Amino acid sequence: NDLVRLRDVAEVTVGAADERTVARYNGQPAVGLGIVKQSKASTVDVAAVVRASLPGLTNLLPEGMKLDVAYDSSTFINESIDEVTQTLIIAMCLVVLVVLAFLKSFRATTIPTVAIPISIIGAFAAAYFAGFTINILTLLALVLAIGIVVDDAIVMLENIYRHMEMGKTRWQAAVDGSKEIGFVIVATTVTLVAVFIPLAFLTGSVGRLFNEFGLSLAVAILISGFVALTLTPMLCSKILRPLHHTGTGWASRSFDAVFEWMNRIYDRILRVALRRRRLMIAGAVFAVLLSVIIFKFMPSELVPVEDRSIGFGIVIAPEGATLDYTDRYMREVENRLLPLPERRGLFTAVGLSFGGPGQVTNGVLFLALKPRSERDKSQQEIVRELFPRLISIPGVLAFVINPPSLGGTFSSSPVEYVLEADSYEELNKAVGIMMGEASKLGYLINLDTDLRLNKPQLDINIDRERASGLGASVSEIGSTLETLLGGRVVTNFKRGTKQYDVILQMKPSARSTPDAIREIYIRGSGGLVQLANVVKVEETLAPKELNHYNRVRSAKVMASLVPGVSLGPALDDLDRIAQEKLPRTIKREYGGQSLEFKSSSSSLYFMFLLAVVFIFLVLSAQFESFVHPLTILLSVPLAVFGALLTLFVFGQSLNIYSQIGLIMLIGLVTKNAILIVEFSNQLRARGQPVFEAVIQ
Repeated sequence: NDLVRLRDVAEVTVGAADERTVARYNGQPAVGLGIVKQSKASTVDVAAVVRASLPGLTNLLPEGMKLDVAYDSSTFINESIDEVTQTLIIAMCLVVLVVLAFLKSFRATTIPTVAIPISIIGAFAAAYFAGFTINILTLLALVLAIGIVVDDAIVMLENIYRHMEMGKTRWQAAVDGSKEIGFVIVATTVTLVAVFIPLAFLTGSVGRLFNEFGLSLAVAILISGFVALTLTPMLCSKILRPLHHTGTGWASRSFDAVFEWMNRIYDRILRVALRRRRLMIAGAVFAVLLSVIIFKFMPSELVPVEDRSIGFGIVIAPEGATLDYTDRYMREVENRLLPLPERRGLFTAVGLSFGGPGQVTNGVLFLALKPRSERDKSQQEIVRELFPRLISIPGVLAFVINPPSLGGTFSSSPVEYVLEADSYEELNKAVGIMMGEASKLGYLINLDTDLRLNKPQLDINIDRERASGLGASVSEIGSTLETLLGGRVVTNFKRGTKQYDVILQMKPSARSTPDAIREIYIRGSGGLVQLANVVKVEETLAPKELNHYNRVRSAKVMASLVPGVSLGPALDDLDRIAQEKLPRTIKREYGGQSLEFKSSSSSLYFMFLLAVVFIFLVLSAQFESFVHPLTILLSVPLAVFGALLTLFVFGQSLNIYSQIGLIMLIGLVTKNAILIVEFSNQLRARGQPVFEAVIQ
């Protein structure tokens, strides 16, 4: 009986009655559809199927609508695999050319070169039956394997050729040479395998990747050793020619003359070094100490930042902000990004959820860039230039970051420092201290925390006695608040083939402030009753969300790094702040990329030590001595010094790839040392003095 015209108090809109998400692509309204692959599916295969289905899906769209791909992670994967494949071919060609330059014979070059395809095909077969995939690290293993697998075959070939120079037939030289060098081939092969096998026991997401790397490389090395012991001697006995059949041109003579000159110089230096052993040992000790100093001052990180032609952005509005407020500033961000000449596409969204309810105070964006070949600036340079442009926008915190390399979620930050305590009040104090001290470091940007106890909310307490006296029930009060403030579907109607929900709700302008409570009336026993007469409204602050880490109350401090600053020193500084400034009751952990960095670094250093122990035990068994393996392994610290010095001079960091390089270096150095020690032992067994045997 008290109905009024609905248009006077309500509004009719077509679409969502209570929008919680806004999305745009290149500034135009859009709907985002995310496609996530299953855990065992291939990203490349899934993306190919999706792209193949796009023309058919486009035909189903209403007139005037378009379908486009805002972000495709398979693009970078395909480009990376193509790049590594090209490197694989180039490496194979270079190895063949180097072997040809030294052997000066196409026939002789063919013999060790055969080991390359056999080893790589064998490694692919082992990877297939082990359930591995073709990824960056398995292909990297094959690139590194190319230079290693020919070594054993070259050593075998050179020794057989040396016996042919003694006047033996090809068959006899193959038999005698393979017998003489067989132990060395077995020793070097087993040693290299002993280096890479421990990588199979790494844990974590990074460890899973290097399991495939280590096993693929180990299989390729095993096959190459088998080829060097069997196929190489057979081919030498059939097609290897003596010296007078090799080239004798000007280039060949010049090449030989250069290396004969180097041989003479090396012989003189070697004799001087062996006569001044104390000086050499002192120099070696100095180099080792210097390598320790270099190691401490070298920057360290999980993996170097890669140019993936994509930037990920975050917009954070104050707590309590509305969707319209955040979206207004998101449009300001779009206005600064759309004119970029390097931009290929820009997808923005406010209130987008990542595994949980979306927050209207948060916005995200994907800035797709043109391929690297079509732009002058790298992704890292573009992100660096965008930082001051976006951070200067008042009212919100906006920034663009480089996506994490080697996997990881887009929303994760390089620095994720977790604090744990028994109460959130204690955590709040600790987070305040940590944020204040961390901001003084100067190189942490976008410093933020997930502990927010300042979310504004209204506490509505019902005066039950007064409500009862006026004939207003508690359920009536709750239903009225739900309907007018939250919105409720009351019925639906059909128009043609479409069905629409009828949602009852106050206009946004009428419910934007706490004063809206005064304008609401409920039905009582004696007529309409003003809601403000039976409820008490109090403005309070509450936590936005309460997080736990390992089932303990926790808060996470997150930050990005200024370009040129690595993750290792940043985490060390945060550890120092926590130890000096925070109460002893506060525990600390790492999360996200920081956790991966810490766990992978400690694991790889442990693998480094384990590889040395493995090699020592294997060589002790093979040489039946503890002295010769020690002699061989003493060359490792000097090689590590050379590697660290090279990284330092060229401004590189200690990361997963360089650490794997150091582990690989152990195998390569010991392989060369095994050849020298074993050959000198054979010469000593023939009666030569130690001094001359070592020089020879």
